[in-house]
Amino acid sequence: MAATPPICEFGWKAVDFSLQGIDGRTYSLKEVAGPKGTVIVFMCNHCPYVRSIASRLAEEARALQALGIGVAGINANDASTYPEDSFENMKAFARDHGIDFPYLVDPTQEIARAYEAVCTPDFYGFNKDLELQYRGRLDESKTTVVPDARRELYEAMKAVAETGRGPREQIASMGCSIKWKAA
Repeated sequence: MAATPPICEFGWKAVDFSLQGIDGRTYSLKEVAGPKGTVIVFMCNHCPYVRSIASRLAEEARALQALGIGVAGINANDASTYPEDSFENMKAFARDHGIDFPYLVDPTQEIARAYEAVCTPDFYGFNKDLELQYRGRLDESKTTVVPDARRELYEAMKAVAETGRGPREQIASMGCSIKWKAA
């Protein structure tokens, strides 16, 4: 089922975490943060919205990193119910799509809840002070890539890198709902 996150709550402070990456390392927010800003994207392997943009996301992440923006992906989906989102499958997904930013697993879903993540993909763009400045989308692509789409995430984060502020006009991301564990 498709879900849409709320609009950006400017200034909301990023929540720290300690999560294992597909490379076996444990990462904190400080370790993934860039000197000019940080993008945290809640994502997974099976969602058609993420699958359609994964290679483009990998390219945009490299472009953002060149601007001094740190990037990390977090998979919080319940892998026991959605085995396609398992840790082992995260490794294959990253390799298949050229994802070289830290791709982290949130097995307790504590971090996804702290961020109030709604869908995959769900983008959070923070300035150098880790204050939220963007809660929009990568671009207009949904379950199929839109060729030559406007680079909304890149443009927003470039502005954040240069000014510390994100655009006032933002279009929310859309994707599959987070697959929460049964209570």
